[in-house]
Amino acid sequence: MKILVNGAWCETAATDLQSALEALGYGGSIVATALNGEFVPVSSRRDATLAEGDRLEVLAPMQGG
Repeated sequence: MKILVNGAWCETAATDLQSALEALGYGGSIVATALNGEFVPVSSRRDATLAEGDRLEVLAPMQGG
């Protein structure tokens, strides 16, 4: 299925948010996620199912000041 990840269309076989993150290379990273504009905590990522056309935002913390 196709999902929009940080503004770019991606093809994925993942059916849940955690699997998608692992497939996209974020598996071991500390990131914040939003699915269709709603924040998804780490504890809920396996339960967050994906559907064709979903919008996923992945944000990594930045250092500096």
